[in-house]
Amino acid sequence: VVLRPGSGSRQQDPLGGADGLALASDPGGTLNFLAMVENLQGDSGRGYYLEMLIGTPPQALNILVDTGSSNFAVAGVPDPDVTSYFNTKLSSTYKSQGIDVTVKYSQGSWTGVLGTDVITIPKGIYGSYTINIATILESENFFLPGVKWHGILGLAYDALAKPSSSVETFFDSLVRQAKIPNIFSLQMCGAGLPVSGSGTNGGSLVLGGIEPSLYKGDIWYTPIKEEWYYQVEILKLEVGGQNLQLDCREYNADKAIVDSGTTLLRLPQKVFSVVVQAIARTSLIQEFSSGFWTGSQLACWDKTERPWSLFPKLSIYLRDENSSRSFRISILPQLYIQPILGIGENLQCYRFGISSSTNALVIGATVMEGFYVIFDRAQRRVGFAVSPCAEVDGSPVSEIEGPFTTADVASNCVSSVSFHEPVLWIASYALMSLCGIILLVLIILLLIPPRCPHRYTDNDVVNDESSLVRHRWK
Repeated sequence: VVLRPGSGSRQQDPLGGADGLALASDPGGTLNFLAMVENLQGDSGRGYYLEMLIGTPPQALNILVDTGSSNFAVAGVPDPDVTSYFNTKLSSTYKSQGIDVTVKYSQGSWTGVLGTDVITIPKGIYGSYTINIATILESENFFLPGVKWHGILGLAYDALAKPSSSVETFFDSLVRQAKIPNIFSLQMCGAGLPVSGSGTNGGSLVLGGIEPSLYKGDIWYTPIKEEWYYQVEILKLEVGGQNLQLDCREYNADKAIVDSGTTLLRLPQKVFSVVVQAIARTSLIQEFSSGFWTGSQLACWDKTERPWSLFPKLSIYLRDENSSRSFRISILPQLYIQPILGIGENLQCYRFGISSSTNALVIGATVMEGFYVIFDRAQRRVGFAVSPCAEVDGSPVSEIEGPFTTADVASNCVSSVSFHEPVLWIASYALMSLCGIILLVLIILLLIPPRCPHRYTDNDVVNDESSLVRHRWK
């Protein structure tokens, strides 16, 4: 692995080099980043996937790249919506661990069995590596009609791994076995293209570093607040240059994450409502169907028209590594007013690429298609740089600007109490154990005969206020 000058990166190199350096390829070594350029295919509507060879002899499968989960799983039996699956019986290197695993996503779920096998990535790092792999035996709304992938590559932290964080994740295995830096970067090229098109949009997953040809200008980094999802801190949102004037904690309720496996930009309900009002107010369309904003209706224009000029740009402010500063990433309407299908010869229909969420702000493909995103796990930060492929009709559709002062926002916009799912499970088991001990003690006390009579007084009366009746589990 060698170092070479980057393209003006304003932050320190992931290996600790000087400003303006980025990890580069070594033709004779494990890493060759140029070989990883354009190793993804897909579209923002159905995800971007990487070709992988699994087992001995190798079976080729397309694997969805998902930074919002942590399990590596592939179809293990035939499925009506899957064109290929991993047949463990045909692999001499497959070893079952006999552990059942179930994973639920915001859409869909699957159940399978954990095992291990060797994998190689034709357009990835050189060599074969032994990886934990779940074979999916049953699923619900996970594989969908028209998808061209056969499994999912969870690239988040082991805290989200199922059935427990003791399952080593795919990327942790690569870092350990291939001895690559603990960093990967992702570019998805679908700006202005149909949401569910041919599935041949390009993209790049660079394992182990940063490829300078995949970004323009500076890389801006924001700290990872918690290592489970890639949780970041959002300070404010602007629509058409106008601040929404919300308390910054609203943007982080109850978390803000960067997730390539989510199609849209998802906003907490209150934020979503304010954003829709601001877009409707600043757009050049006076009357607009509410169904368009909720995702139940498409809006159609003549194919000769470019409706993007009718809508404002959207900006998201993220806290810089220097906490007294921030930077903003902006997407133009070409990214969030998304072409989805044509009607006849004259009409092109679009959908709204933003939706509401009950439990998170999710920077999904709608935003990520504008940027080269660096997941620098070694230095616990996420980086954003403008992507050269984020252009429509020759013009950029994304921007990064900064630094800005954070004097107008709170010093911490993220709740100090974060209830991770694994922590909730631990707390639940602890409470159940405590209740069990208390119940056992009560049963023993009831079985022990009284040793001496007791004369009751008015102070001994057990009433509803003093009893445990109102605290019992229901």
